Amino acid sequence: MSQHVAQDARRLYSDLSWTWPIVSRVADYAEEAEFFARAILDHSSRETRTLLDLGCGGGHLDHHLKNHFAVTAVDMSESMLGLAKRLNPEIEHHLGDMRTIRLNRRFDAVMIHDSVNYMTTRGDLRAALATGFEHLEPGGILVTFVEQTPETFVQHKTKSSTSSDGDIEITFIEHFHDPDPEDSTYESVFVYLIRRQGVLEVEADRHLCGIFPLQTWQDLLLEVGFEVEKKEWDHSEFPPGEALPMFLCTKPA
Repeated sequence: MSQHVAQDARRLYSDLSWTWPIVSRVADYAEEAEFFARAILDHSSRETRTLLDLGCGGGHLDHHLKNHFAVTAVDMSESMLGLAKRLNPEIEHHLGDMRTIRLNRRFDAVMIHDSVNYMTTRGDLRAALATGFEHLEPGGILVTFVEQTPETFVQHKTKSSTSSDGDIEITFIEHFHDPDPEDSTYESVFVYLIRRQGVLEVEADRHLCGIFPLQTWQDLLLEVGFEVEKKEWDHSEFPPGEALPMFLCTKPA
């Protein structure tokens, strides 16, 4: 087991990226993809044919979104982009950072999924939202959501799941820790219990993520130029009565 893991190692996006299709199943994204697609189609003032996914990861969400839109996908991890290309070979993929990439094209919709969690400063978050704005056609919709806020963060929350593929079984543990509630970051710590033919391998990984009040999100979206509508995203896997804040953001025509 790795004894000392850097605060922001993100091994899931490099040497441990091979575990992603095992611990995160493509089929598990069908419900949320349908929800987001319907939200875009119902709220857009224009015909929505094209969608830009900023921070596509392994392409699991896009595997379902491509049933509704012509998807173009961006991610800054070469390893995850490789998984996405194999899963969705018909989708156009680009290596790039959601804060800075400019494709010199516009789309009918932009999706920023949970990769936005890696925006750890107000400036980072604004830059990612501005990228979405710059890539939208007038009247287009940006959809994003907020997983953690200072008001809702649960210190030391821990989740686990076990999945298998062939002779490999992985128990994936995620632990949330905020060493300084006064700043704009928290740590998501992953532990992988990897079993192959009776042999146990243990790997650790740490991800530094951003955490901002909802008001900061709304202020930045307005500052970038969006018209903002706040909704709630409910999912069958969420605990009863819990939902995540989401934003439907329109670029003025």
